[in-house]
Amino acid sequence: MTGVTAGTDKSDGIALVTGAAGGIGAAVVRALCERGAFVAAVDRDAEGLAEMADKARADGARVAAFAADITDRAAVEALVDEVEREIGPIDHLVNAAGVLRLGAARSLTDQDWADTFAVNTTGVFTMSSTVVDRMVARRAGAIVTITSNAAGTARVGMAAYAASKAAASMYTKCLGLEVAQFGVRCNLVAPGSTETAMLTSMWRDESGRAATVDGDPTAFKVGIPLGRVADPADIADAVAFLLSPRARHITMHDLTVDGGATLGV
Repeated sequence: MTGVTAGTDKSDGIALVTGAAGGIGAAVVRALCERGAFVAAVDRDAEGLAEMADKARADGARVAAFAADITDRAAVEALVDEVEREIGPIDHLVNAAGVLRLGAARSLTDQDWADTFAVNTTGVFTMSSTVVDRMVARRAGAIVTITSNAAGTARVGMAAYAASKAAASMYTKCLGLEVAQFGVRCNLVAPGSTETAMLTSMWRDESGRAATVDGDPTAFKVGIPLGRVADPADIADAVAFLLSPRARHITMHDLTVDGGATLGV
């Protein structure tokens, strides 16, 4: 852990964000810091995490970096203990960590499947179940899980990813139903194609952007009606809203941010 300052004013809330070294995760960290939060940024990529946190702090953000593997229950419990001991009670959790393994549904390897679910599903379960017990005891808190529009729309070559995100979505909704009585809200943000390393890794060349926007009939994939690939900040703003007091009467909601790519379904 790096970057904790003793006696920090925590009046604007404490958020824990996983996948904080990635494109969307890093954007969420910035968005929450801009709104006054102290963010515990978590990722297993210690080098990338430290770089992100250093840049954020240079801009005046209140960020502490915690390198951890969210697929490891013992590591998660130790992480949450450390965050609450060193910074304070966690008000918000954002599950932004994710991995992508491409491949036809009938040719995915057991390792592809296991790796995808370990982060995208088990990581959400482990983090959420650990943090939410503390929120329940305090009768306050909000969780946002970042899923994907693929969680509800079949995609060629993305069976493991789509299935893992669908499972994480339903887990988060069921959790939200169970803890609503304690004043804890659980919501989802489902991005479409977003300008991140995960997306660009799927592009063979510069034509990839245009193909993403235009769609691909051979893969039964419509394009993006708004005519642009999302910026990570577009997703982060949706997350920030759902965590904010303005969303105090919203729970178990799935907010799709995909420029219309799934046609509002």
